[in-house]
Amino acid sequence: MTSTAEQVDRLASWETREARLHRVLPYVGLAVGALLTTVAPAPLGLPLAPHLLVAATAACWITWFVSLHPGWATRRTLMVVYYVGLLALSAVLVLISPWYGFFSWAGFLHSLLLPGNWRFAGVAASAVLAATAQGGGLPASVSHWLLWCVLVLFNLGAAGGMVWFSTIADRRHANRKRLVEELAEANRRLAETMRENEGLHAQLLTQAREAGVTDERQRMAREIHDTLAQGLTGIITQLEAAGQARDRRADWQRHVDTAVALARESLTEARRSVRAVRPEALETARLPEALGELTRRWSTINEVRAEVNVTGDARPLHPEVEVTLLRTGQEALANVARHARASRVGLTLSYMGDVVTLDVRDDGVGFAVTDLPPPRRPDGGYGLTAMRQRVAGVGGELAIESEPGGGTAVSASVPAHPGGAG
Repeated sequence: MTSTAEQVDRLASWETREARLHRVLPYVGLAVGALLTTVAPAPLGLPLAPHLLVAATAACWITWFVSLHPGWATRRTLMVVYYVGLLALSAVLVLISPWYGFFSWAGFLHSLLLPGNWRFAGVAASAVLAATAQGGGLPASVSHWLLWCVLVLFNLGAAGGMVWFSTIADRRHANRKRLVEELAEANRRLAETMRENEGLHAQLLTQAREAGVTDERQRMAREIHDTLAQGLTGIITQLEAAGQARDRRADWQRHVDTAVALARESLTEARRSVRAVRPEALETARLPEALGELTRRWSTINEVRAEVNVTGDARPLHPEVEVTLLRTGQEALANVARHARASRVGLTLSYMGDVVTLDVRDDGVGFAVTDLPPPRRPDGGYGLTAMRQRVAGVGGELAIESEPGGGTAVSASVPAHPGGAG
């Protein structure tokens, strides 16, 4: 398939050859006419100098307008002046010698420089000059006027047809040139657009990479908080309790064993978090059972009564939804252990059509919701931020209700995406 650049080069080469032909042929006809007139003088018997002077003038006229200033071809008025001068010089030369009929054909070629229908007027005038030269000059043409008329009609038909088809070809050539130029411009714009798209694609890749890094950092922060931080907190609590129960061998051993178990569980969960694997509790049980086991272990460690209730028809949910609810319950219980000084905690898991809700309520000291700690504070504020991020990540909402002395309620509502979706 020919490229746009090749088509442009081909059109330019064709135009160059055509322009060179139009510039050279008049000089050839003029030289042939001058040579034949010198070798075989016309019957008028004019001296050699006059016709050579007129021929030189014609050569200078063509050189000035066509050879030295080819750009003038686009100036219509100037080309009309040039063509009238060319016809006048051709007429003088034909009257001097019929041999200059070879030069009169330049009128046919250069009529293409005229605008619109002026071309055919130029062809008609050139046909008269050519017929006069072919008839043997003006005296002979007058004597044989019928033959002269036939020659005029013949030249007019031949040259007129040539000019007609040349005009059609020029129009097609101009249309083709315009289309090629438009195609070249479209290709240039397309190339610029592709370069812009490449830059935009690279920018999007960079932004996606940065967003991925940020998301992964947030995920690891949440996982570390939910596994290592809470596990270490529980271990410290059990070791402190063991220190206080050093005189009671059974209590001391129970607290130490609990601390060891918490350490092992935290290590296992940390490894699973690094591999982005679901918590072990959800690998071996459904969400209600996993919450029940989590609550029982928490109640045993913290010596606080806790219950889990399930309403609605329990069904498998999308893994990310189940992880979100399990981690939310885990964090809520951890907050109760750290801050609430509660004697009772209730967890309610409600399956309601296209929404699943987890409510965690305690009868602790409560607090003013306006006094919530800012995110990522060392005193534990990151836990609430992590819960909000998790719940919002699956398209849910987290609500916290509390008042001093009235306990606290944490409610997480998430879409009930079925298991295996996404």
